[in-house]
Amino acid sequence: MTHAIRFHKTGGPEVLVWEEVAVGKPGPGEARIRHTAVGLNFVDIYNRSGVYPPQLPSGLGGEAAGVVEEVGAGVTDLKPGDRIAYGNAPIGAYAEARLIPADRLLKLPEGIDDKTAAAMMLKGLTTQYLIRQTYRVKAGDTILLHAAAGGVGLILSQWAKHLGATVIGTVGSEEKAKLAKAHGCDHTILYTREDFVKRVDEITGGKKVPVVYDSVGKDTFLKSLDCLAPLGVVALFGQSSGGVEPLNLGLLAQKGSLYVTRPTLNTYAAKRENLVTMANELFDVVKSGAVKIEVHQTYPLKDAAKAHADLAARKTTGSTVLTV
Repeated sequence: MTHAIRFHKTGGPEVLVWEEVAVGKPGPGEARIRHTAVGLNFVDIYNRSGVYPPQLPSGLGGEAAGVVEEVGAGVTDLKPGDRIAYGNAPIGAYAEARLIPADRLLKLPEGIDDKTAAAMMLKGLTTQYLIRQTYRVKAGDTILLHAAAGGVGLILSQWAKHLGATVIGTVGSEEKAKLAKAHGCDHTILYTREDFVKRVDEITGGKKVPVVYDSVGKDTFLKSLDCLAPLGVVALFGQSSGGVEPLNLGLLAQKGSLYVTRPTLNTYAAKRENLVTMANELFDVVKSGAVKIEVHQTYPLKDAAKAHADLAARKTTGSTVLTV
């Protein structure tokens, strides 16, 4: 039998259980894959806790790497033995093996190992849509990034720097400030001690920024608006501090005809051709060395509850991988 992490009710890390599951043969358009490494992401906490209500009982996780074991009817571009990874798929990655829609799988190129792939797919594809589509970062831009030492933060900082942008990042500790600076942040703001709106104003000479990438939500959102130049964009792609309160849209006019978007990877990568294009761009910047993916923590998959507790307590930095 195959094992997987499941939960039968929403709640804290303690609801996660390691149990036997049956994995059948792949149906039309499906592949059966055996995982080697699974990525940990804050969205997993949203699913487990019920912020994003799952259908119970439920598996968990949307990012992993592994090997194709068998393919179903109609699957022509994958075969048993292929190394694959994914970052945009139905939840259920916290498992030794699973069935998955084959159109969500991406062949891994030479030079990217399984742990690296598991650490980069969801976060890297998220970065791709944020800085290449939601707001297309270009040379000369100065951007603001919250949680700059987090998984998306470290990838986004490097990639934006590679594109010629100046990166301002907020962090919660001196240790995280050093980490963010080592990964492309030109300026770090310790939000526990400094007013980031004031610091952004000082750093930009009063010009402010054209875009804020905000995965924190409740604690930062309104101040993020105050960091924007006229016609600027807040890309709110997470809510680690809680959901944003209902917004009086008149504020957007008052603060400079601003834009707010709540983008998701599921929307940007819904079409297979878009997913492949996004992944190829991600693979290229990683293989070139412009973006380095560093796995800072690993836990056995069966210890996912401990990994969740550490992530929620902000004890982790960068990418975390659950090993199978």
